[in-house]
Amino acid sequence: MRRDVFHAIADPTRRQILGIITAEQLTLNGVAEKFRISRPAVSKHVRVLKECGLVKIRKEGRERYCEPRLEKLKEVSNWVEKYRIFWTQKLDALEKFLEETKDV
Repeated sequence: MRRDVFHAIADPTRRQILGIITAEQLTLNGVAEKFRISRPAVSKHVRVLKECGLVKIRKEGRERYCEPRLEKLKEVSNWVEKYRIFWTQKLDALEKFLEETKDV
């Protein structure tokens, strides 16, 4: 299955994992302790984030640390910006139209 950054952030648990590892450096077990789901379920979410380039797993001795790689979120930001510009223009045009027809 081809995964991308949009797939990764579509899930609230993955978004929460990103928020957690951005705030503090944690091992995979440390991340799993923050959730009320199984360790394997957390590992699957982290794997998706890794496949999408949003997380890097760094080995240090026997531990595996999750490091955020948030540069890929720029794709989301660029996509959202296109629609923000589109809707801003449409709403500005609507406001202008309403102002022009207000006195009629």
